[in-house]
Amino acid sequence: MIVYGATSFVGQILTRYLAETYGVGNSVGNGLHWAIAGRSQSKLESVRAQTLTPLGIQPDNLPIILADAADDAALNTLCNQTRAVVSTVGPYALYGETLVKICAQSGTDYCDLTGEPQWIRRMLERYEATAKASGARIVHSCGFDSVPSDMGVWFLQEESYRRYGKPAVQSKMRFKAGKGGVSGGTVASMVELTKEVIANPALKKELANPYSICPAEHGFTVRQNTMSKPAQDTDMVSHTAPFIMAAINTRIVFRSNALRENYYGHNFSYNEAVLTGAGFKGWLGARIYSLGIGAFLLGAALKPTRFLLEKYVLPKPGEGPSPQAQEEGFYDLRFIGRTEDGQLTLTKVTGDRDPGYGSTAKMLGEAIVGLALDYYDTDGNKTGKSGGFWTPASLFDERYIERLQNKAGIKFEVLD
Repeated sequence: MIVYGATSFVGQILTRYLAETYGVGNSVGNGLHWAIAGRSQSKLESVRAQTLTPLGIQPDNLPIILADAADDAALNTLCNQTRAVVSTVGPYALYGETLVKICAQSGTDYCDLTGEPQWIRRMLERYEATAKASGARIVHSCGFDSVPSDMGVWFLQEESYRRYGKPAVQSKMRFKAGKGGVSGGTVASMVELTKEVIANPALKKELANPYSICPAEHGFTVRQNTMSKPAQDTDMVSHTAPFIMAAINTRIVFRSNALRENYYGHNFSYNEAVLTGAGFKGWLGARIYSLGIGAFLLGAALKPTRFLLEKYVLPKPGEGPSPQAQEEGFYDLRFIGRTEDGQLTLTKVTGDRDPGYGSTAKMLGEAIVGLALDYYDTDGNKTGKSGGFWTPASLFDERYIERLQNKAGIKFEVLD
C-alpha cells in the first residue's frame, strides 16, 4: 500500500502510526509492504528520517515514490505498484481528483479522509462507472469524518437486529464530550467549500439535500431534521447545538443505508448534534456554540473577513495541534436508536486521541491496512465487495471494528 501526501499534517501522523504499529520493510512478518509518496523528495526524506530514526528503524527501509497530484503519468506508475492508496492531500476539491481518476481507471483500491460532500458527488458522477468496471474500491471519509458516525450507526443497527430482529429506523448521534485542535488543512477545506458556494449558488441547494450522495435510485423521502438550531434532547436530558461535522457525516450514513439495501430501514431518519448540558448553563451554551459556528461561516463567506481570518486567525495548511495536544484529546459519542414500535438501543463510541488528527490518523491507517490485507485472498485476488464508490460502513465489516478496537484506541460499546 502507499501513503500519498505523507508530508501533510495528517500524513506525517499516519506515517508514524503505521511505522509504530506495523513496522516497515519485508522482515516484519505481517504481509504488509508499504511506501510513502508525494511530490518533494527532500520533504519525504525528512518525514521518513524523523519518523523512523527514533524507532530504531533504518530510514532506507521505507520506499519513497515521487508523484505530483496533477501528474497523470506519475500517478499511474504509482498505482501500478500497489493494491491500495490512502490520500491525505487536501483540500480534495483542489488536489484530490486526479488520483481518484487514476485509481478508478487502474482498479486500485483507495481511501481518504475528505469531509467535502460536494467533491464526493463530483467524483461519483465522473468516475463511479469507471471504478465499477475496473474493480477499484473507492472509500471516502475514513477519518473522524465519518468513521465514528458511520461505523457507530452500523454497530447500533447490528445491536438492534440482535435484540429485536429489526432496525432502529429512528437514530441519532450526540457528541457528549471531546477535546481536540484544528489543522490548517481542515480549515482550508471549509474555506474552499465556502468559495465554491459563492461561485456557484446552485451548490447551496445541493448541500441542503441530505441524500445528495446517495445512488440516484435511492427512493428515500423521509424529511430529515438537520438540527441546525439550538434544541432539547429528552433522551439525553440536555440542550443541543448544531454539530459542524453533521453535514458530511449524515450524508455518508444515508449512503451507507442505500448501499446496504435499506438495512437501516427505508424510512430511516438520522441526525447529529452536540450536547451542551441541562438547565440554564446548557441553554446558554447551546446558543453560544451556535452563534460561534454562524459567525465563522459568515466570516468565511465574506471576502474581506475571510482574508483577515486566513491571514491572522486560522491555522495555515501544514499546521495543527501539537503531539501533546493530540495525546490529551478524546471524544465520546452517544448513539440512540428506536425501532418503528419504539424499542430502544443505546450505544457509544469513544476515542483516546484528538478526534481530527491523533485518532483520525489511526482509523485512516486501519482503513488502508484493511483494504490492502483483509479484502484479498492468498493468491492476491480481491474478495468482498466489487468495484465502486463505497462508504466505511458499506464496505468494511466487523474486522474493521476489531482493528479499531485492538489497535486504534477506539471503543464500541452497548449501553442499554
